[in-house]
Amino acid sequence: MALAAGNTTRLWTLVAKEFWRKTRRRLRAGPVYRWRYSGRTPERVLIAPPDLRLADPQIALEIYYGRYPLSGHLVETGGKSPFQINVPNHGWQKTLHGFRWLRHMRAAGTELAAANARALVSDWIAMHGNHISGVAWEPGTTAKRIIAWLQHSSIVLQGAEFPFYRAFLKSLAMQIRYLRSMAREMPDGKDRLRARIALAFAALSLPAPASALRGATRNLAGELNRQILADGGHISRNPMAVLEILADLLPLRQTYANQAEAPPQALIGAIDRMLPALRFFRHQDGSLARFNGMGATIHDRIATILRHDDTAGAPLLHAPHSGYERLAMGGTTVIADTGLPPPVDVSNAAHAGCLAFELSSGRQHYIVNAGIDTYGAAEFRPLARATAAHSTATINDTSSARFTHALRVNDQLGSPLIGGPQQVQCKRIDQKGVHGFIARHDGYLQRFGFLHERELKLSSDGNVLAGRDRFQRPGSTAIRNNGRDFITVRFHVHPDINLLQDEQERLVLTGDQADTWVFTSSEVAPEVEESIYFAGLGGPRRSRQIVLAFKASEVAEVHWQLTRTKIAGYPENN
Repeated sequence: MALAAGNTTRLWTLVAKEFWRKTRRRLRAGPVYRWRYSGRTPERVLIAPPDLRLADPQIALEIYYGRYPLSGHLVETGGKSPFQINVPNHGWQKTLHGFRWLRHMRAAGTELAAANARALVSDWIAMHGNHISGVAWEPGTTAKRIIAWLQHSSIVLQGAEFPFYRAFLKSLAMQIRYLRSMAREMPDGKDRLRARIALAFAALSLPAPASALRGATRNLAGELNRQILADGGHISRNPMAVLEILADLLPLRQTYANQAEAPPQALIGAIDRMLPALRFFRHQDGSLARFNGMGATIHDRIATILRHDDTAGAPLLHAPHSGYERLAMGGTTVIADTGLPPPVDVSNAAHAGCLAFELSSGRQHYIVNAGIDTYGAAEFRPLARATAAHSTATINDTSSARFTHALRVNDQLGSPLIGGPQQVQCKRIDQKGVHGFIARHDGYLQRFGFLHERELKLSSDGNVLAGRDRFQRPGSTAIRNNGRDFITVRFHVHPDINLLQDEQERLVLTGDQADTWVFTSSEVAPEVEESIYFAGLGGPRRSRQIVLAFKASEVAEVHWQLTRTKIAGYPENN
C-alpha cells in the first residue's frame, strides 16, 4: 500500500509540475514575453549541417502536387497551403511543422523543388511566425524545425531574393531565442535533449559570440551525461530513441569538426556508447527488437547510421544499465528485457514487458513481441503496451505494470507507466557450450504475491533455446489455489511464420528460409491462439501465439524448448 501511495504522490507531483510548465509556456508566448524573442538578425548561415535521414525525391514531387505523405497519413490540400487547412491528426501536424520533409526537396535538387521549399517556408512564416501558439510552437516541434531549417538552408535559400533571405533568418533567430528560454523547463526525455542539440547546431551554424557556443555546448553535455546511459541506451529504454538521437548527434559532431571547434567529450562519449547499443538491439535482418515503444524498422535508416560505427567485433551481450540481455550463437539471436521500468516522467511509450524475449534465426523472426503501430490509432496503444502483447508470462491476464487512465493525468503527461516491478535481478550464466541468464521480477508481488523467474539458455550451435518459467512466493511458501494463480506464458509468433503440428503433435514453426523450429513443453501442453502483430510496415497484421496456461498452485515451474531442426549454413557469430 505504501508503494502504491508513493506512486500516486509522484504521479500527481508530475501532473502539477507539468501544469505549471504549460502555464509558464503560455505566459512566455504572450505579449509580455514576446519582446525577449526579438533582437539582432544574423547576416547569413555559416554552414548547413549534414542530414543523415533518408530522402526521396518522389516525395518532393508529391508535395509539389499538394499531396503530403507525413507521419503515416496522406493529406491532399487541394491547391491550398498545408498551413491553411485543419487536419485533426496531431502526428501529421507535428511532422508538417517540424519541416524534416525539406530533405526530400534537397534530394530532388531542382529549381522547382527549391522554389517550392521557399514558398512553403514563406507560408509558415506568414501564418505562424509571429503567433506563438499551438502545435507549431511546441518546444519539441520547434527544435526539429530549427535543425531542419539549418540543415536544408541551402535549398531553401537557393535563388532567394533579399527580403525572403532576411525574413528567414529573422524567424530562425526568433525561434532559437524562444527555444533557449523554454529548454530548461521542457519535460524530461529526448525532446529536451533534442532542444539542446538544436541550440548547439544554431550556435555553430549562425554568427554568434563564443559565449553562446560555450553555453550551448555546456548544456548539451549536461543533458547527454544525464540521458545516455553507461551502456549506450537511453533513459526511456526505447531502442528507437537510440536511433533517433544518433541521427542528430552524428551530424552535430561533424558540424563541430567543420567549424574547427572541439566537440564536447560528452558528445564523443555518447556516440561511442550508442553505436554499439544500436547494434545490440539489432536482429540479423537489421530490424530492432520490439521493446518499450519500438515499432516497425526502416532498415535503410539503421544502415545509414551504422556506416559511422568504427567499432569491430560482435555486439555486446549484456546491457545492464538499459536492462537488456542478448544471446547470439550459431546464427540465432535472442534479445530479452530484464530491466526495471523507466522513470515515470519518460515512460509514455514504455511497455509492461519485463522478461519478454524475441528470437530470430538468420534473417527470419520467429518469436516476437507485438510492438507498436507507430502511426496507428492511439486507442490501440494500451493493447500493444500490455504484458499480454509480449512473449512473457502474465498472472490472471494482468499486466506486470499499470498505465494511468485518469483523464487529468493523461491530459498533462500522456499515459505514463506506473506500479511496475521494483526489483529485477539478473545473472548471466555463460558457460562452455551455452550462453544464458536467469532473471526475476516482482511486478506481480504486491497484487498476487508471486515472483516470476525466467531462465533462458542458448546452445553454442544456436540450435536449442531452453527456457524455464518459475512462479514462487517469497520464502518459497506454498502457492494456494485461490483463483488468483492462473498463469499464461505467451510466445507470439511472427506473422510471416507458419505454425503447424507434426505427426508427433509438436508445434512446428517454418518460414521462407530452410530453418524449422520445434516448440515443446514438458509440464503443460501448448495451445495455439489468435494474436495481433502491431509492428508491421503496413500496419497491424494477424498472427498467432503459442500459449502455456496453468495454475501456479498445480504447476509452479514449466520447462519449454525451441529446437532448430534444419540449418541453412549460417555463420557462427552474428
